[in-house]
Amino acid sequence: MTVEEAKAILDQLRNGEMKTYRVNKENFLAFRAVLVAQADMKDFRGNAQHGGEAIYTYEPGWTK
Repeated sequence: MTVEEAKAILDQLRNGEMKTYRVNKENFLAFRAVLVAQADMKDFRGNAQHGGEAIYTYEPGWTK
């Protein structure tokens, strides 16, 4: 996964074009590196799955 691909996925989650995104084990570290650089990082919610995958959603204010 490239930085551009990860940014595009995060933008789609942020804009509501995509409800969820499943990150596989191989792409997790690359995706997370881009995610933690986002100003609204805390609005993204990751749910760990079996096998090293994670499902991400965009939920503004969920940490409050």
